[in-house]
Amino acid sequence: MELIFEIRDAEEGGFYARSLGHGIFTEADTWDELRANLLEAVSLHFEDSTTRPRLLQMHYVKDELVPLEAA
Repeated sequence: MELIFEIRDAEEGGFYARSLGHGIFTEADTWDELRANLLEAVSLHFEDSTTRPRLLQMHYVKDELVPLEAA
């Protein structure tokens, strides 16, 4: 089983992540800290090791608004 996290930039800096299909959410100032927080959050959410996912996908989404000038 694979658990997918959508990761976005936090407005105040750093990142926030939420799982798709599960109620897991965490945030961090750096990418490495976020990875560690995700591993801890998943471990706590899936206390039973038989139901814990085997893979964690960190899907980074970056929104950017680009103004289009009138032609």
